[in-house]
Amino acid sequence: MSQTKGVKLDDTTQQRLAALARIRDRSPHWLMCKAIETFLDREENYEREKREDMDRWERYQLTGEAIPHEKASLWLENLAKGKVTSCPK
Repeated sequence: MSQTKGVKLDDTTQQRLAALARIRDRSPHWLMCKAIETFLDREENYEREKREDMDRWERYQLTGEAIPHEKASLWLENLAKGKVTSCPK
């Protein structure tokens, strides 16, 4: 179900939005919806990754287990050269 939400934009932002809408042959509404979706996707990914990082940090603090620097470094070097292998354990 869709709901209407009000957004107050200053004149400059409204003009920029209208100009981009004309260039893209889209409505300002479409651009705003896409911008919000893009923002939410990015921020949700950031929060998910932050949670994963905190879980990894807590696991490391509890177990002391980590990937040795040499293994991680070699894996990253190979990855940079285009040789894709599974992450070292």
